[in-house]
Amino acid sequence: MAGYGVKLVRKVSSTRAFAKVAPHVIPAFDRTVHRLTRGKVLPSARMLPGVILTARGARSGLPRRTPLACMPEDGGTWLLIGSNFGRPGHPAWTANLLKHPQAEISWRGRDIAVRARLLEGAEREVAWAAALAFWPPYASYQSRVEREIRLFRLHRAEER
Repeated sequence: MAGYGVKLVRKVSSTRAFAKVAPHVIPAFDRTVHRLTRGKVLPSARMLPGVILTARGARSGLPRRTPLACMPEDGGTWLLIGSNFGRPGHPAWTANLLKHPQAEISWRGRDIAVRARLLEGAEREVAWAAALAFWPPYASYQSRVEREIRLFRLHRAEER
């Protein structure tokens, strides 16, 4: 996406109206298209890179599939930002990763076993600054909530 289109998407995605509608529309649409294209297409990835996270439910233990924006990092890791579109409360997928950090992502049509780690302290601050540079609307999401937005780094499961 180039120039004006990026600015428009950033502006729209920072609004409270987007925060009300997007959580009900975008994930369902992403899951459906991703399934129908056998993992080859993730519509929201036209705005931001995205993964389909499969993690066990914190309470149920059942697999939960969640389309998420992500920030790919140098070195083959991914940053997940638990912004919940600037709505109160942490998104459920963050509780799932806290309880069951072993997960799987579908990244560009490939399934990859990962281990999630909640970032804290100075490491979180560095990652948060990078996330804001990557997608500035995260700042408006944080300004609307009292909770600290959770950040997770995903490493390939075979790495430590």
